[in-house]
Amino acid sequence: MNMARYDMSLAESGEMATEAAADILFELGLIYSVGKDVELDLAEAHKWFNLAAIRGHEKAREYRTELAAEMDTAQLRDALSRARKWMGMH
Repeated sequence: MNMARYDMSLAESGEMATEAAADILFELGLIYSVGKDVELDLAEAHKWFNLAAIRGHEKAREYRTELAAEMDTAQLRDALSRARKWMGMH
């Protein structure tokens, strides 16, 4: 199992402490922002940074802001939609 899938399964388990969850969500943002073991996907990276930021991860807030400045309106809308969908499921 690759790292992104492992982290994804942990992030979706709902059984982690909030801080650990924020760290894993932040790591997922990093993975998608550079395309490490996955296809580079700015909307997906923003989604994970956003979810980590909501859980109080300060660096995720910074990265989310920087990434949003590089995205067009459609990408940002997609990222926010993905984050809302994920939050609705978890």
